[in-house]
Amino acid sequence: MRIEDILALLTGAPDRIAAAVEGLSPTQLQERASHDEWSVNEILAHLRACADVRGGAALTILAEDHPTLRATDPRTYMETTDYLLLDFRQSFAAFGRQREELLKVLGALSRNGWERSATVVGAGEPLERNVLFYAQWVAEHERPHLKQIQRTAAAVRTSPPH
Repeated sequence: MRIEDILALLTGAPDRIAAAVEGLSPTQLQERASHDEWSVNEILAHLRACADVRGGAALTILAEDHPTLRATDPRTYMETTDYLLLDFRQSFAAFGRQREELLKVLGALSRNGWERSATVVGAGEPLERNVLFYAQWVAEHERPHLKQIQRTAAAVRTSPPH
């Protein structure tokens, strides 16, 4: 994936979420379309955890000279946060601020900056991962979840009130 495409996907995600949830009540944002699916708020909590873990790894790589990072599963990390308990609007505002900060840093990078790397341990053999890997991972991972938010929002928008 080209850097420009990664930046475009990362830039557009907050607007896509905002458009999908426009007009939904706090209750609807907590509703699941079915018992085995996440609510919009749960999906956002997952996206925030992924941004913390993967986006945070990219920022650490840029701040330190070839750091060693411990592999962290975003779903496990999410359990250490209060993201699932937060009001959607408050959580979404925090997601937006975090995304702006990440884009400010990534948008200013030279090609060499994108190639800065770290050693990742704790998930089998040590791996070398660079800023481009983490930015692309976040961007690609969000795509299906943005569609999931759109589907869930549409489903709860048309469901009868509980």
